[in-house]
Amino acid sequence: MLGSTEVREKTLKEFLNYIGGERRPSRSGAWLDSVDPSTGQVWARIPASTAGDVDDAVRAAQHAFDSGDWTDLPAAERAARLRAWADAIETNAEWLSEVETRDNGRPLRETRFAQLPGAAMQVRYIAGLAENIQGSTVDVRPGAFAYTRWEPVGVTALIIPWNGPLPVFFAKVAASLAAGNAIVVKPAQQATVSILEATRLFDELDIPPGLVNVVSGRGSKVGDAVTGHPGIGKISFTGSTETGRRVMERATVNIKNLLLELGGKSPNIVFADADLDAAVAGVSAGVFTPNAGQACVAGSRVLIEASVYDDFVERLAAHARSIAVGDPMDLATGMGPLATESQYDTVRSYLRLGQEEGARLAVGGRTTQDLIKEGSPLRGGFYAEPSLFTTEDNGLRISQEEIFGPVAVALPFDGEDQAVTLANNTPYGLAAGVWTEDVRRAHRMANRLRAGNVWVNTYKAMHWAMPFGGQKQSGNGGTANGATALHEWMDLKSVWMNVE
Repeated sequence: MLGSTEVREKTLKEFLNYIGGERRPSRSGAWLDSVDPSTGQVWARIPASTAGDVDDAVRAAQHAFDSGDWTDLPAAERAARLRAWADAIETNAEWLSEVETRDNGRPLRETRFAQLPGAAMQVRYIAGLAENIQGSTVDVRPGAFAYTRWEPVGVTALIIPWNGPLPVFFAKVAASLAAGNAIVVKPAQQATVSILEATRLFDELDIPPGLVNVVSGRGSKVGDAVTGHPGIGKISFTGSTETGRRVMERATVNIKNLLLELGGKSPNIVFADADLDAAVAGVSAGVFTPNAGQACVAGSRVLIEASVYDDFVERLAAHARSIAVGDPMDLATGMGPLATESQYDTVRSYLRLGQEEGARLAVGGRTTQDLIKEGSPLRGGFYAEPSLFTTEDNGLRISQEEIFGPVAVALPFDGEDQAVTLANNTPYGLAAGVWTEDVRRAHRMANRLRAGNVWVNTYKAMHWAMPFGGQKQSGNGGTANGATALHEWMDLKSVWMNVE
């Protein structure tokens, strides 16, 4: 096990890029601070890398790919090595979860007991896909033998978000490796340390040096260098729609293939015939806990049938008040801090905006200093309590814009048609929830909602075997997870042979 206390005390100060199997500072020698969001204090430093560091990483990846040490392995051998990686993730889950929680504030109860064990299982699932990459034969005409084959892209790049770095890192790297590629990873500047630490697992695994490279730094330097680099053939970006547009613009120079997983303003629709107790718990978990609403699929628009609107708002507000907001390292904490000071400022601005727009604050609205003044044991940091606005205006900015925090908006509706109209009236199309005991209504709603993922009588349910992707401005139609996920990391080739 790599993460002993002694190792942590020595390494959780300055962290290095991982390029060509080696740990290196940036070429510039400059550093960026990493802030613990539970205290607001700097706890580590990461390299402030440059385009030159990205060049080094791309060259290392291209060399690893061209060597054939990975690509030419039998699929079963690649799968075996990925399973060994999954075992290493599982063995080191306690240590890695602590680093992840300290770096981005996601509660330890989730990182340790859900995210890291789930990541290990997902890598094992992907390893199985590596053994089942299949083309097909096509009957085109007599005298010809035609077939298709899936081939790796070559050098791929992953741009990782700050709200869940390790799960995205493990899933995306595993899929790209299973397809036979080499990889350059650019973590979010705000949450890099856990990914840099996770590269230590490769030290004990039979993964060729240079196959996976991690370069930290600002998006304006490292991110732009990655998206515009001619040596990279495929980019996966997970993050905001606004940044996704910039990635697309940069990638058009070299006509790069893109997999974009972007933002959302997802509706969670509660009908009067629903199990309201279950719906309250599900809606709350969908937008408040455990990661303070910092999820692309957050059900931040709560659409409630008018006949139960007041009752449901009252129940949801009471549930929100019961959520323990505090130190993410405490296993009793129900909701931790926002991951960055910038996001904290954004959430506070939307809390002010909602009231200025005329929405009523049914619960919440307090942030760190308010909570400390009222007796909270918090030591600073970037906290906002679960907050719920009520309004009948779906056109308000708080009803249309992604806040990415523990802030929900409750709107009433009358009947299925109005629920669908309200739900679909947004530029996003990532997710939607439906709460009803009428199975026919559930199917009708699932068919009519413009969202890549629809949950019925649950919310935020995820599984590596189930495809995940967005519609409209929530993504470009590519899907992560599922039996065909590796196709996102491969090129399809057609081969014709004359046999006459």
